[in-house]
Amino acid sequence: MAQLTKRGLLAAVVCSDSFMKLGKAQAKVFGVPDLPLLEIKHPLGGLNLDQVRERAAVAMPQLLRFIQSSRKQPS
Repeated sequence: MAQLTKRGLLAAVVCSDSFMKLGKAQAKVFGVPDLPLLEIKHPLGGLNLDQVRERAAVAMPQLLRFIQSSRKQPS
């Protein structure tokens, strides 16, 4: 994701709440401290399809806000 962001492409990472601190640290290490992290409840692995849909329903509005805010910024 860092390379995509550095090339000017929109990129975001889905990150569970348990790993947000690590996600932010890694974004800084890779040179994209403002990389959007779409926060979902932990865990993601081992869930059934309905539970995954619930996580996606939480991430989707975050993604839409990110896209909308990116469109408002001059390129």
